[in-house]
Amino acid sequence: MLLCCGSRSDERGARAVERITVVKVGGNELDDPSFLEGLSEAVAGFTGPLVLVHGGGKEITAALDREGIATQFIEGLRVTSPEAMATMQRVVCGTINKRVVAALVGRGARAIGLSGIDLGLLRCEPHRPGGADLGHVGVVTAVDAGALRAMLTLGWLPVFAPVALGATDGLSYNVNADMVAQAIAAALGGAELLFVSNVPGVILGGAVAPTLSRAAVAEAIASGAISGGMVPKVRAALDALAAGAASARITNLAGFADGGTRFA
Repeated sequence: MLLCCGSRSDERGARAVERITVVKVGGNELDDPSFLEGLSEAVAGFTGPLVLVHGGGKEITAALDREGIATQFIEGLRVTSPEAMATMQRVVCGTINKRVVAALVGRGARAIGLSGIDLGLLRCEPHRPGGADLGHVGVVTAVDAGALRAMLTLGWLPVFAPVALGATDGLSYNVNADMVAQAIAAALGGAELLFVSNVPGVILGGAVAPTLSRAAVAEAIASGAISGGMVPKVRAALDALAAGAASARITNLAGFADGGTRFA
């Protein structure tokens, strides 16, 4: 689905910031203290403005299990009842988000923990793929790019939990973290979306491919050269380009500054 992202803030007079990088990290990676330490170190050594989006992963599932709430996925998206939404929001906006922010601040970053509810930064509508009712699962329809640019101009590092505000009902919605990152990168115009995980990039012919086009990705998937867990990663990168990001990159912490595979 094409995400329609616009700014609702007046950006006149705002001082321009240099090229922005939107970083997406998965919740499963953040379960690992050593990964979080490495991420904080990489962010501390990065010179440009950053926005970070994180997922929730296993910690959300574990919290739901403790509360006796069944976990169900449809097309990779977590079906989210009102009860599940309350738990998800508590874990991802509270426990996980504040742990990430604390680690970044400890490394000297001016990190600020946010969700799309804060300032109405991310507005959404219910997401119903193929007509399926996923409950409180949303797709981002608007991003307040002006507010984000103002934060970046101040030298702040926005750290987003993947929760957005219903555009018409004012309710909280669970949004896939990849979709949140894609929407923010598109709204910030000219931004690069950086997917950070435990892989150095797309491995082709025994080495990391430095760049890949859409056509090359399609050919590599068809031939089996790109397979398994890498397929959704490269598709997320291509989705980011389709949503309006200037470029997308897949890498690990070692390649955070400029490594990995870039898609443009």
